[in-house]
Amino acid sequence: MNHVRPSIRVSCFLLFALYLSTSLFALNNDSAITGTVVDSTGAVVRGATVDVIAHHERLSTLSTDQRGHYSVSVPAAGSYEIRVSAPGFKTAVADNLAVRNSEESIRDFTLRLDTLSEEVTVTATATPTLESHLGAAVSVLGSNQLAGTDEVQESLRWIPGVQMTQTGQVGGTTALYIRGGNSDANKVLMDGIPMNDLGGAVEFADISSSALARAEVLRGPNSSVYGADAMAGVVSLTTRSGSTPLPEVTYVGDGGNFSTFHNEANVGGKWKAADYFADFSRLDTSNSIPNNRFHIGTASGNFGWSLAPNASLRATVRHDQLAGGQPNAILLYGIPDDTRQANEDSYFGATFETQTTAAWHNLVRYGGLRLRSEYTDFAPTGIPFYTEEMLQGYLGAPVTVHGANGYTVSGQAIFQYPEQYPNTYATSTDRDSVYAQSDYLVRRHLLVLGGFQYEDERGYSGGLANSIERRNSSYTLLFQGDIKGRLFYTLGTGVEDNDLFGVVPTPRASLAYLLKQPNQSGVLGGTRLRASFGKGIKEPSIFEQTDSLYDQLAALPNGNQLIAQYHVGQIGPEWSRTYDGGVEQELLHGRAKLAITYFHNEFTNGIEYIPSQGLIDLGVPTSVAAAASYGATVNSQAFRAQGVELEAQAQVSRGLFVRGGYTYLDAVVQRSFSSDAIGPTYNPNFPTIPIGAYSPLIGARPFRRAPHSGYFGVSYAHARFFSLLTGTLVGRRDDSDFLANDGNYMPTMLLPNRNLDSAYQRLDLSASYQMSPRIQITSRFQNLLSERYSEAFGYPALPFTFRSGVQLTLGGESWKLK
Repeated sequence: MNHVRPSIRVSCFLLFALYLSTSLFALNNDSAITGTVVDSTGAVVRGATVDVIAHHERLSTLSTDQRGHYSVSVPAAGSYEIRVSAPGFKTAVADNLAVRNSEESIRDFTLRLDTLSEEVTVTATATPTLESHLGAAVSVLGSNQLAGTDEVQESLRWIPGVQMTQTGQVGGTTALYIRGGNSDANKVLMDGIPMNDLGGAVEFADISSSALARAEVLRGPNSSVYGADAMAGVVSLTTRSGSTPLPEVTYVGDGGNFSTFHNEANVGGKWKAADYFADFSRLDTSNSIPNNRFHIGTASGNFGWSLAPNASLRATVRHDQLAGGQPNAILLYGIPDDTRQANEDSYFGATFETQTTAAWHNLVRYGGLRLRSEYTDFAPTGIPFYTEEMLQGYLGAPVTVHGANGYTVSGQAIFQYPEQYPNTYATSTDRDSVYAQSDYLVRRHLLVLGGFQYEDERGYSGGLANSIERRNSSYTLLFQGDIKGRLFYTLGTGVEDNDLFGVVPTPRASLAYLLKQPNQSGVLGGTRLRASFGKGIKEPSIFEQTDSLYDQLAALPNGNQLIAQYHVGQIGPEWSRTYDGGVEQELLHGRAKLAITYFHNEFTNGIEYIPSQGLIDLGVPTSVAAAASYGATVNSQAFRAQGVELEAQAQVSRGLFVRGGYTYLDAVVQRSFSSDAIGPTYNPNFPTIPIGAYSPLIGARPFRRAPHSGYFGVSYAHARFFSLLTGTLVGRRDDSDFLANDGNYMPTMLLPNRNLDSAYQRLDLSASYQMSPRIQITSRFQNLLSERYSEAFGYPALPFTFRSGVQLTLGGESWKLK
């Protein structure tokens, strides 16, 4: 074989010489575009982004230097488009800039102070719609708000009407409450694919912010478009996509206290008719309390292909794998639990879109969901206690517990009961769905949308014995348009055909009226009035179905007879009805915006676990209630949530942007047949105060929803420096410590519910410095004041934390060989 090697070497040399010569030929073009960027006062703008575009493709991106100057080589003579942008300024565009061979074209730019941009959203109407044309309340978070966060729940706190509650520290169970609704009343989508478990539950601690480009939050039901679970609101997340001709590779690495490390790498680009983006990230932390080590790894992909000028195919995938210790409410027991939670979640799908004609658009999407979780309790960790030499259970350590309401208890609560260890609790959910949509612009001011979705759901909770299957269909009909460009309307209805509870309609309507057209030349700009009405539904969870009165009776030898005799039906959906209205006012020549919204929600037919006596009080015959043994789940709860949302934002100067919001929530339980509602618990130390040990009492607030909450954010950018200061402010909340018994089986450790959780204020700061076009230094500081607080009673939040690191970026420019 030796006689072949020289020819191989010669061939390799010739190929290399050919590549080098063509590269030098491409680089030997002296054509260039140069210029200076200044603001309206004539001051130079440093760090402005300059994009060079040809034939609708971005060829290169660069930044202005300390003198506001830029210079970029172009591959050939021709016509180019230059876009110049900088934080706080409007984007300046130069179209059809002619460049000749071996010549330098000079193009200077003057940037004007920016007005607040108007977002295009799809969550409220399933079609791209300007915010000003929506009667519904929608908020958008872009890449700037999502960057520098680990979990998406961190950014969602900066939206009016939204409250997040994290049970403990990083990785702890995290719930989203929109306008007072329950945490399982929200539809969550990833690239249009539902992320909800059966029954609406979403674990936000499992959703990292890596690879996300955008988040939209609709405050209000939208079951007319999204079907079951969109009862209080909708959260729509979008994965980043590639856009640069030369692949762009980014690496982010940082570390901080509590043994926290974060690494992320991604690559994205666009080649001919295809674009691609892939990302992998991993976060590890030990948190600040024992047995609370946590890690999460996330792999994401977004791949698109333009099949034709009017047709495209896009596939997305996201896989999360995480595990962590669960120390339990350490402030209430004084001893960390020896448990572990491990989850593995996958979301994947493909979307085909075609613009059949200028007025006719069609979409077909397949979505898949795979959720797996396992909770393991390895061994008892409390202090054993005995009665007549028989083990009764395990106590926590002696503790003194203080409520924000001024009440205090001391003692030892029962931590665990005797059982076989280790023990596990496993859950599994599979969903495959197909969604088809067709929308047609009948005329300039009217669009009609029709949609159909089919879902195949399977899952179990606690084991295969508690498994279910559902095959559901839903239909959507929506009308959207305007009258003389001033009154914008959306009218529609959905029809949900659920395998469990049958056919139900979900109507929805919204209006937006431009009382005053936007005017950027005056202090008072545009004025918009808006209002909406809607109904939403939520399907029962696996546990709620398998422990329902119907299913418990069906498992008995004479169950079918009891079901037929007393007309016991399947457990039904939970309902919501909401209406809201508000006004939005532009100020300061379009650089500021102020909005106020009133909302009123009714949540009915809520599912509760009711004891036998509660079933009798509800009207269930005694023989049926007795057959249900300890009790069953039934649609019996109702509560109201109303309030006011305020939000304001302003572009104060070129680099200074501020935003803030406040929400007042008045929520009250109107009906309940739970054990607490039937017979409240009384701590003998507070004999006159009724306490809801496991659920709120009638006339009380739902747990963990604060009457007063707010947020603010201040971002500042100058040259290569960027910083963001955010604050989350949450008032006192009703809650329970859930300490039902002490060692004598007495409720001496229970605290009154009203205002049990303390108010807290959390300040976070993130900052970055662009050392060069390829290197950026980043830092994050959370809980700057190191405030001691618990979002859920007994679970301490993290104290002051910090992380610093570096971001490296390679590629992303044009590459063309002549």
